Amino acid sequence: MKSETEVLVQIGEKLKQLRIKAGYTSYESFAIEYDISRMMYWKIEKGKTNITIKTLMKILNVHSISIEEFFKNEAHTGKTLKKREHGKESSRHLDKGKH
Repeated sequence: MKSETEVLVQIGEKLKQLRIKAGYTSYESFAIEYDISRMMYWKIEKGKTNITIKTLMKILNVHSISIEEFFKNEAHTGKTLKKREHGKESSRHLDKGKH
């Protein structure tokens, strides 16, 4: 399971990618245009603050993405990681049985 910090960083990275894809090279211009505090938006993209659902929805609305769509790939990634971890656990268990 990911730590809170890892999740916040991942959310921030994904929001940064959406901003850049939308043509905003500067987080400042994006924040100003959509009435979000520049410092708060910088912290969100860096994973340094706990974004509220309200703010996340406001940002996602700008990109015409639902909250479900935003987290859809995250859930898939989590399942993949769990399968890999499970596979590693199985490998470790099998290795112990060989000794």
